[in-house]
Amino acid sequence: MSTERTQVVVVGAGPAGLLLSHLLHEEGIATILVEAQDRDYVQARVRAGVIEHGAADILRRAGVGDRMDREGLPHEGIELRFDGTAHRIAMTDLTGRHITVYGQQEIVHDLTERRLADGGDVRFACGPAAIHDIDSAEPSVTYTADGGEHRIVADFVVACDGAHGAGRPALGGALTPIEKVYPFAWLGILAHAAPRIHELVYANHENGFALYSMRSPTVTRLYLQVPSTDRLEEWPDERIWDELALRFSLDGQPWEPTRGEIFERSLAPLRSYVGEPMQRGRLFLAGDAAHTVPPTGAKGMNLAIRDVDLLARALTEQVRTGEEAGLRTYTDRALRAVWRAEYFSWWMTTMLHRFDADSAFDRRVQTAQLTNVVSSRAYSTALAENYVG
Repeated sequence: MSTERTQVVVVGAGPAGLLLSHLLHEEGIATILVEAQDRDYVQARVRAGVIEHGAADILRRAGVGDRMDREGLPHEGIELRFDGTAHRIAMTDLTGRHITVYGQQEIVHDLTERRLADGGDVRFACGPAAIHDIDSAEPSVTYTADGGEHRIVADFVVACDGAHGAGRPALGGALTPIEKVYPFAWLGILAHAAPRIHELVYANHENGFALYSMRSPTVTRLYLQVPSTDRLEEWPDERIWDELALRFSLDGQPWEPTRGEIFERSLAPLRSYVGEPMQRGRLFLAGDAAHTVPPTGAKGMNLAIRDVDLLARALTEQVRTGEEAGLRTYTDRALRAVWRAEYFSWWMTTMLHRFDADSAFDRRVQTAQLTNVVSSRAYSTALAENYVG
């Protein structure tokens, strides 16, 4: 087994891991980033697409936001549809801020290109990683690649490797999982179709929730709430398009999204998860390794960006001065934002989705809640502030 040494090992080459590696490089801190999948797979993964005002500023300050600003789609509002009527939440008018629609895979591409251009040590196809000795002064990561076993010893290890990576198991009994599983899933599609409108639409319909969004001027991203037991083969293209048109109905008439070739589809169960604490010894978790939110609130990638911004500052302080206060309080500071995002995502999810167990009373209260949000400036502002970050 070969052995190397660096200051920080980062596990996972998603937005969190790549951005952390870049931020530390900018401060002169050496990192090695290991990723289980190959580069093509990582850059093709379609995930989030909404970037909050603050997260976009972090990317700009880091010098990796130029293409986002050129090609991203600024959105100044969102639309809520229920009872066949449309209501716009004017986010920029209410908060002075906006969101940017720019696919997560584009951020991964931008960050990968930057790390490699800077001579960063980014290793793809590294096999399943394992994390060791986190309570010692020399934690390490092992992995297999090119037929051999490799070990990297570091001062710190940061796991940005998602819900099924090495980070959570390495915390062992120190980790307390707190979660909620929703009784439905999202059927998501990407289609070669120009967006019919240019702001996101959240629809509450008696058949279930639907979301209209986009990734570019030529690609539309759409979602349907479906039972968690459904399978993709139960949803041929025509059925998907017809159901979307029905759920986006206005004034009793179907509202047709622009149809086009569906080139990707997925089924994702909805759940909330927070693992507390987000650290132990010399191991820190960030992004989906530490928490998951329902996509209704568009918070997942934004929380990951915030996590690593906090962690980069704390690690820089420790390396430069030996002061570890920032590292010791990382969990507490990160969780303040995490739980606020969990609340907002839960609130949006329960307000917009249909639950089989709901009574007639529950349905009418849900409609009253939506009416209150769109008719009260205070409630509209609260939604807008949480949405833009």
